[in-house]
Amino acid sequence: MEAFLKEYLSVLKLERNLSNNTITSYRNDISSLLRFFEKREINDLAEIKYSDLVDFFKVLNKIGLTSTSAARYFSSIKSFFSYLHMNNYLVENPVERLSSPKLSKNLPVVLNVEEIDLILSSPDFSTKLGLRDKALLELLYACGTRVSEIIGLKISDLYLKEDVIRVFGKGSKERIVPIGSSAIRWVEDYLLKSRPLLEKRLKSENILFLNNRGTKLSRMGVWKIIDRYTKEAGIKKEVHPHTFRHSFATHLLEGGADLRAVQEMLGHADISTTQIYTHIDRDFIKQVHKEFHPRG
Repeated sequence: MEAFLKEYLSVLKLERNLSNNTITSYRNDISSLLRFFEKREINDLAEIKYSDLVDFFKVLNKIGLTSTSAARYFSSIKSFFSYLHMNNYLVENPVERLSSPKLSKNLPVVLNVEEIDLILSSPDFSTKLGLRDKALLELLYACGTRVSEIIGLKISDLYLKEDVIRVFGKGSKERIVPIGSSAIRWVEDYLLKSRPLLEKRLKSENILFLNNRGTKLSRMGVWKIIDRYTKEAGIKKEVHPHTFRHSFATHLLEGGADLRAVQEMLGHADISTTQIYTHIDRDFIKQVHKEFHPRG
């Protein structure tokens, strides 16, 4: 199936003249699907069923992928399978029965400060993995990074004496994000006491957060860490890695932060993307009014 993908990407480049960034996006999305098939020991196009594709999108939803990103995956995969079907590599196209993920119009789930504190206090930081998890969670909340950004962080991206980190966002766009004193403390502790125990020569490279094998944490790995400590904290909300990003932005705006500054920290190209948090902020204000006004 990798050969079909290579052929398809060549068509995108040579015949459709798409940009390198767009082709990379197609490659990453479709490669994720092929890895999913590989785990299921599906090695032939003819073996792919509609139910396999449904299960793949369920996994994307489970790891906290946004509806926008899921829609992009769907578009990439649909285009790939249409090409295979049109060129008679597939007798039937299983994607034709698949519905496009609906873009969510609901406001994202946000944790309040007390819930954040409960989750952040859950890891047992006397152990190497507990200390890693503590540092990871503190950094997620302190900087509002995407999960892809935090697992890609390198030690060389830390400028802790300057109270900032360097983040590479979508399209490898670089931004500098402030980091608070609490996160600095725990990241320094992790670097001193935990990471050396997880590090494996030739495998770990310069990656900040490592798994037990000494390699980079996966998206699913981060999701499992968050899910574990959310449950241990007794929180019933559905919490994903992106929930920390939503909470980060909401708490800044509740505290009076400028919308443009929050946009810069989140790495949003368009301020309209950041403005969703002003709606959350208004909901917060309404709740405060209802709770504390004599006639609320």
